[in-house]
Amino acid sequence: MSGHHQMPALLLFGVFVAITLAITTWVSRDRHGSAEEFYAGGRLFSPMENGFAIAGDYMSAASFLGVTGLIALFGYDGILYVVGFLVAWLVVLFFVAELVRNCGRFTLADVVAARMSERRVRIAVGTSSVTVSVLYLVAQMVGAGSLVALLFGGTSTAARAWTVVVVGALMVIYVALGGMRATTWIQIVKAVLLLGGTVALTAALLVRFHGDVDALLRTAAGRSGHGDAFLAPGLKYGGDWTARIDFVSLGLALVLGTAGLPHILSRFYTVPTARAARRSVVWSVWLIGGFYLMTIALGFGAAAVVGPDAVRASNEAGNTAVPLLAQRLGGGADTTGGTVLFAMVAAIAFATILAVVAGITLAASAAVAHDLYPSLRRRGRKARSEVGVARAAAVGVGVVAIALGLLVRDLNVAFLVGLAFAVSASANLPVLVYTLFWRGFTTRGAVWAVYGGLVPALGLVLLSPVVSGSPGSLFPAVDFQYFPLQNPGLVSVPLGFLAGWLGTVTSSEGPDETKYAETEVRSLTGAGAV
Repeated sequence: MSGHHQMPALLLFGVFVAITLAITTWVSRDRHGSAEEFYAGGRLFSPMENGFAIAGDYMSAASFLGVTGLIALFGYDGILYVVGFLVAWLVVLFFVAELVRNCGRFTLADVVAARMSERRVRIAVGTSSVTVSVLYLVAQMVGAGSLVALLFGGTSTAARAWTVVVVGALMVIYVALGGMRATTWIQIVKAVLLLGGTVALTAALLVRFHGDVDALLRTAAGRSGHGDAFLAPGLKYGGDWTARIDFVSLGLALVLGTAGLPHILSRFYTVPTARAARRSVVWSVWLIGGFYLMTIALGFGAAAVVGPDAVRASNEAGNTAVPLLAQRLGGGADTTGGTVLFAMVAAIAFATILAVVAGITLAASAAVAHDLYPSLRRRGRKARSEVGVARAAAVGVGVVAIALGLLVRDLNVAFLVGLAFAVSASANLPVLVYTLFWRGFTTRGAVWAVYGGLVPALGLVLLSPVVSGSPGSLFPAVDFQYFPLQNPGLVSVPLGFLAGWLGTVTSSEGPDETKYAETEVRSLTGAGAV
């Protein structure tokens, strides 16, 4: 784009940053500095407010940019991500929301530690939570880099790098100054903007095809170069048995991973009761469901209006499909309408990235300050303020996420999120399910369940085509690829559950029946919940 056309997008982005910084300043003005206020916003949000915030947390740059890009490039196979995200929310709604709200206080480790030996469990679950959060943050950073590369003509590596650094710096400011209260309000504003922008784009797309969805799909298939195969399974995951198994592995990770995402679980603590937590999830289900239905339309719209070749020429992974679609729907790159729509989408995408990274960073810093720091601190050394440690942790997490985001900037953001979900489903979900539903579960089983899922998931990714041995890998010049799948979920999730069972049955200590009874009553009734 020309410099003239870049200005509106940068201006809108600047307005959003100014608004969010004003919210952060306003919220931090009356801050009392307590852990409950920093991690849970004082538990003062209503179900509707929290529902919008949950939707804002979940509707990430991976969904807005990555999923639509995959649909534009691979048609039907890209929809797998949409189905996975939607089904995952039903798992959260029926099996997790109320129970976690009743048993926990700030983090996932609180739920597990309620009936286990606290120190070992907090170290294991805290380590896993930080790992999942950093992987998810990297995906958002890559989305930010892709967007600014398009904004500046796709040639400025320095601009992309500086954007990632600015996004990282802003997320640290939001979290360190405003905590959960500021993060929640930023999520609400962002959710309204994202839903409004998505509705506007979908409406413009349908008007272009006179409301004829069949014509939209036929045009998309015709421009894809694959014909009817574009609308059928197998374009990305149907080449051979390895690709098909990879398809199943990805689906498993998406469906099970949401229930173990730390920044989603922490949202249930911002409302006063378990009933309010459940109503929050119901609100978010409707908002998220509507959003993902529109992303399907936008993905096929990008294929029909822009064309997969143009999308791939702009960004090999397809991350810029929606901004390009907006530009074309507005009349083209050199028109006022195209400029306005592009600017709107770019600003919304930036807002999405900023809001989501703030939520994830808060969850990661909570895991460090609330779980890891008290458990690893040397005896005799002066204890620091927990909120102070959380603020320092936010800076550290931000630095790591920026560095990794620059390293993997050419990978698809939806694919990167799939990896984060796989680690979450492998390490966090087994320990959460066993804790809530298995009377005989022990501390050793809990620790083994976390590491038994976390280590294989990360190890298999390192040995997969994602890292080496293929043209699209991180290090294409070297080859230490020994695991054929891109997503490790199909292997690592069962290993997490197996390790938890094995650790329990070989444990010399028996389960604490009294604590399990207390946990069961508390999870089902809310008696004793904070």
